[in-house]
Amino acid sequence: MAGYRELVRTPGVIRIIAAQLTARFPNGMTSLAILLHIEHVTGSYGAAGLVLAATSIGQAVSGPVTSRWMGMWGMRKVLTLTMTICAICLTVIALGEMVLPAYVALGLITGLSTPPIQSAARTIYPKLVTSRQLTPLYSLDASLQEIIWIVAPVAITLVATQLGTVPALLLIVVILVGGGSWFILSPEVGRVRIPRSKRRFGKVLARPTVLLATVIGFLLIGACAAVEASVVASYGHGGFEAGIVLAVFSIGSLAGGLSLGHAPMAPWAMARRLTVVATGLVLTVIAFALFSGDPILSPVGTSATLFIAGIGIAPALAVLFAMTSASVKFSDTAEAYGWIGTGQLIGGAAGSAIAGFLIDGTGAVGAYAAAGAFALLGAIVAAVFVRAFPDLRHRDPSPLPDTEPNAIIT
Repeated sequence: MAGYRELVRTPGVIRIIAAQLTARFPNGMTSLAILLHIEHVTGSYGAAGLVLAATSIGQAVSGPVTSRWMGMWGMRKVLTLTMTICAICLTVIALGEMVLPAYVALGLITGLSTPPIQSAARTIYPKLVTSRQLTPLYSLDASLQEIIWIVAPVAITLVATQLGTVPALLLIVVILVGGGSWFILSPEVGRVRIPRSKRRFGKVLARPTVLLATVIGFLLIGACAAVEASVVASYGHGGFEAGIVLAVFSIGSLAGGLSLGHAPMAPWAMARRLTVVATGLVLTVIAFALFSGDPILSPVGTSATLFIAGIGIAPALAVLFAMTSASVKFSDTAEAYGWIGTGQLIGGAAGSAIAGFLIDGTGAVGAYAAAGAFALLGAIVAAVFVRAFPDLRHRDPSPLPDTEPNAIIT
């Protein structure tokens, strides 16, 4: 904890972490609020699914694009523009009455205009702290983001069910504009300028480390999404158990991230941490199969094993952020994080879809097994391609400097 105390005393760290978490809080609310609102307006979950799919596609496409724009036009301009458009679209969805294609179009624009707060924050971090503090800062960031996934879905569900879906969407707009403005106006955002990248768009994916981080992010978030679908299918029928089980899963991730924040990141670190996730999920399959008929032992056993799985999630994400930062030039970091975010979004959609099909076919135990398979495959990929991981035990994960050859007159 002494290392974290030193970290949070660094000027600007608390402000940037708090501002970016607040600005990203709508990420844990928007999908659920749109789903509930469109179903309420149209009376069809199919229509709501179409709008939500359009929003997700927009988010996946926009991540690397808007992140790269920050190097061309500056962080504040891009973040202000995207935040404004996103807020307007959500307001129109909340207050307007229109045909389904119009809702789909607005959902797509909402996704496309999602502010790249995450890419901006992780691009700022290397300029905010010393090289020695950067690894624990990535771990702290990966851990604290679990607060979004613990609190946000519960909060927006309560607002939507008690006050209505329109107030729920308008609440998201308020948090988006308030948190986004806080982050945009932070002095650190104004002081950091991302150099314009000289590479073609998408070229950063040719770096093995970035491609590997994108693939592993896809598999890890796919596992998490499959777990969420499995838990809801198991305990979400009118009870509170699903929320508690998922909260324990996130608390495990929070505890793992904070406790392993200063652990050295050797090339095998990712494989080890994903092995913890896979082991916990395999134990979850066994526990659920053994206790599925017991109303007390089933949620308790599932919570205990998911806590074990969660211990590896935030530490694995911390490795993912650090390996990316250490492997690309500073001008490419924002785009690299954008691609990784896109991989995670696609992974989440794939994990949810596969889990849904398995729940319909074999029950929740099959979906838990799919989550374990995602995590196990991630551990195998990390082990097979271990040589692509940088050894960060004796070096800091700061981005490579942007240098240009100087003309020498002889």
